[in-house]
Amino acid sequence: MSSDNSAGDPNGLAIVRDPTIYLVGKQVIAEGGMADFLRDHGLEWSPDTEIPAQLIAEAAGRVCYMSFGKGRGTNEDYLGNILASGHGSVLEHAVWNFIITGVSRTFTHELVRHRAGFGYSQLSQRYVNESKAEFIEPDAIAEDPESHAIWVAAIEEAQGAYRQLAKRLRKRFAHIESRTQCRKLARQAARSVLPNATETKIFVTANARALRHFIELRASEHAEVEIRKAATAILKILSEDAPNIFGDYRLETLDDGTRVARTDHGKV
Repeated sequence: MSSDNSAGDPNGLAIVRDPTIYLVGKQVIAEGGMADFLRDHGLEWSPDTEIPAQLIAEAAGRVCYMSFGKGRGTNEDYLGNILASGHGSVLEHAVWNFIITGVSRTFTHELVRHRAGFGYSQLSQRYVNESKAEFIEPDAIAEDPESHAIWVAAIEEAQGAYRQLAKRLRKRFAHIESRTQCRKLARQAARSVLPNATETKIFVTANARALRHFIELRASEHAEVEIRKAATAILKILSEDAPNIFGDYRLETLDDGTRVARTDHGKV
């Protein structure tokens, strides 16, 4: 999933209003290994799904009881029972990889609190030049002209200070033989004036159970709007990619136009 969500500003400030989520990786089935396991244990199993995440979650559950070929013949029925009974540990074996862009440092401060079942690699402000960074404007500010003007002025001042500091510090560290080290020392100090609104990019790996927990917490009306946008966008991708694991969620629109996710199978 990708989109051009840059709003821009007459003053030339690069403003972004919505996150972009890219699904960049997911599992494949090692069919030979699964076949060897079934043969070695005298088992027969003919799953009716080719979606790796759904098949792996079902296989994990069936190993618990060695119930291959027994009961709940469809993957949809099997995983539906998993969700209804709350046997969520088997969902930890299904994994996806995302790149998330168009989000603020405020967003990632909240996102990385989700540790169990998640892995992260984030853009480094020590190595990446932020002189032409984009900035994430909250809807509540963007929708009010006076608030927008105050916000733009603050962002422009911070970005200008960063540029001046980075240039000055590069001169200070010019005696350092390594150009990479010189730039790093300048940028890591200059970044101290950048606001939480600075756009960042983060690579995220997470399993199905962790993602369900994330969606239930962050696609809620009690969550901050920016992370709620990302959570509902991730849910849309996952519900299409693995409907037997995420199809129980329904998206509802609130009075303010934002969306939330609800399910009858919470805390799986």
